[in-house]
Amino acid sequence: MDTIASLFSFITTPVSWIIVQFHKLYGAVFGPDTGWAWGLSIVSLVVLIRICLIPLFVKQIKSMRNMQVLQPKMKAIQERYKNDRQRQQEEMMKLYKDAGTNPLSSCLPILAQSPFFFALYHVLSSIASGKTIGVIDQPLLASAREAHIFGAPLAATFTDSAEKVASLNADIVSVRVVTAIMIVLMSLSQFYTQRQLMQKNVDLTVKTPYMQQQKMLMYIFPLIFAVMGINFPVGVLVYWLTTNVWTMGQQMYVINQNPTPGSKAQDNYLQRLLKSVSTHGEIRGRRRRNIVRAIVAKGPDRNDNERKFIAALAKEGYSAQADGTVTKADPAVAEAEAANARRQQPKRQTKAKRQQGGAGTATADPAEGPSLEKPSLEKSDKPSGATPKQPAKPAGGGTRQSKAGQRKGPQRPKHPSSKK
Repeated sequence: MDTIASLFSFITTPVSWIIVQFHKLYGAVFGPDTGWAWGLSIVSLVVLIRICLIPLFVKQIKSMRNMQVLQPKMKAIQERYKNDRQRQQEEMMKLYKDAGTNPLSSCLPILAQSPFFFALYHVLSSIASGKTIGVIDQPLLASAREAHIFGAPLAATFTDSAEKVASLNADIVSVRVVTAIMIVLMSLSQFYTQRQLMQKNVDLTVKTPYMQQQKMLMYIFPLIFAVMGINFPVGVLVYWLTTNVWTMGQQMYVINQNPTPGSKAQDNYLQRLLKSVSTHGEIRGRRRRNIVRAIVAKGPDRNDNERKFIAALAKEGYSAQADGTVTKADPAVAEAEAANARRQQPKRQTKAKRQQGGAGTATADPAEGPSLEKPSLEKSDKPSGATPKQPAKPAGGGTRQSKAGQRKGPQRPKHPSSKK
């Protein structure tokens, strides 16, 4: 880890300078040598970095939305080239290129934070070793070594020996309890963030490599950070726990306010929007009107959630307009719109089912001659009201066209002696 951190030593001076500036601010309130002053300085560093990364987060969200739109095409490629893995991967890469997206986009925020993460690790490691680094001079170094968070020094790790912890004026039990709790919280927050995304903001019914990647991240990332966390100083654990909480809150806001079309989160959002319309009689907020306008513009291409929303609006007596507003509709018009929104195209039967339905009562092939059923020779003896047996329909499910002057529908069976 020290070798990796040293690769990012070029950014240690800016990181240490930012921490020192925040330390001056919080030191005036809590005292310069307290864990609150140094701990809040690290938390503020995280907040500053994440604010700078908001444009990257927006780009990540757009890329993930594009991946959702591509799900049907990706599924079609999988089915078409299921026996040719190489061709399947080539077609997938071509699809990503044409759409301008990348399946690894969800890793962008983590990759962008890596230099700051390792720079902070390098700074805290130097503090633990008693070495000045960046703008942290000897007085600041002594102050940082005295700072404790719940009894654990900022530079202590879970694997430190009792002698090293004692040199930082702490005991091994306090350090291991605090670091263990922080590692567990860090891993759980990482897992919950990814699980929240998988359960609420994506369509799990479509099995694609993108979905498999997201599932892998949900289980593997928390395990990786749990294993690596035992070597992280307390200050780095504070950093990573803070960034996980920020990511979780940021993602929760996006899921609740701008969900992915077709997801469970969109269904919940549209239900809340419908309740708001029923209460206030209008669409409040420009962002909400933009969402309704987009739904109206889709027309017949709306997903199930959007069709249900339009039908529910009509049932309440409202009609969605092209500008994203709603107006009171005539009850008859509202009922017609609700019926139109609920109308579904009938499912087309497969060829096997159509043949099975048409051949329910098979008959003899016309080329094989007349039916083998023995006809009645005592036709004249039967009562005039008797109804003769109807011949079975042809095996293809179709009916022969009637000749000119011949009555349509089932015909009387012909006598075997007939020439025709």
